[in-house]
Amino acid sequence: MIHSMEPHKNRCLLYNQGLMPYLEAHGWQRSLLTERIHNPSLDDVLILLEHPPVYTLGQGSNSDFLKFDIDKGIYDVHRVERGGEVTYHCPGQLVGYPILNLQRYRKDLHWYLRELEEVIIRVLTVYGLQGERIPAFTGVWLQGRKVAAIGIKVSRWITMHGFALNVCPDMTGFERIVPCGISDKPVGSLAEWIPGITCEEVRFYVAQSFAEVFGVELVESQPQ
Repeated sequence: MIHSMEPHKNRCLLYNQGLMPYLEAHGWQRSLLTERIHNPSLDDVLILLEHPPVYTLGQGSNSDFLKFDIDKGIYDVHRVERGGEVTYHCPGQLVGYPILNLQRYRKDLHWYLRELEEVIIRVLTVYGLQGERIPAFTGVWLQGRKVAAIGIKVSRWITMHGFALNVCPDMTGFERIVPCGISDKPVGSLAEWIPGITCEEVRFYVAQSFAEVFGVELVESQPQ
């Protein structure tokens, strides 16, 4: 028997979910995080899903970036513990929530953010598109339009929240906010470059790219 010299890969459970209400996914993340704080040897997790239309505000985020009255309650709005400003989720946007123990990788949040950007950049490369970083901001841009937003929370080096890639969403929901608090840089979606693209096909490439960037072995799983 030949032993390969490949380094041992961390296992990462891949939960491919459909459309899930934001608060349900948020509660699920928090329970996965809490379990891993109590038992750091548990496997890492990557959740991929879509949300019904919802606005979320990061911890210190400024509600002035909402262009509607939050008290009128016409839109679903939640303030959560991630970093970053206001963002919008809706069907057609692929959201990834990695629950990773960074002690297995690098205890460096800037490194982690850049790696999440790298996952998206590699996915765009599959389609012949050149994703870009803008040094002062977090996220991924395509020809000056922001196609992926990233916001994270880390507790005891275990991550939650993550990235949102605009694949083929209805973009009108973004018109009611100043996305990520950046007024002079428009948001975009991959469908503008690749008509007919779907979240279903992009999920495959996101998972593959995530496994490469973080050097993990993804194990397709179902939540218990």
